[in-house]
Amino acid sequence: MSLWSKLFGGGAGGSDAKPEAKSEIYKGFRIMAEPQSGEGGYRVGARIEKEIGGEVKVHHLLRADAVLNRDEAAAFSIRKAKQAIDDLGDRIFR
Repeated sequence: MSLWSKLFGGGAGGSDAKPEAKSEIYKGFRIMAEPQSGEGGYRVGARIEKEIGGEVKVHHLLRADAVLNRDEAAAFSIRKAKQAIDDLGDRIFR
């Protein structure tokens, strides 16, 4: 890939493209798996959103757990986000 393509967005389908986040609706919350690439695999991470009073509230969940496979990390991220929702409900946004 040429320097110009890199600078101006050419070759968008390249290996640097970020895979689409797996998302799910759970108990009125929208969960988007966002595992973070790092040493030894992917850290468990998710974005949790919910509209409250006309405003979209967002919570970023990031854990130290590491999983080797990105798809497994995404599935684990969704499970951990559901657990946080079950434990905290709307208090997750405080």
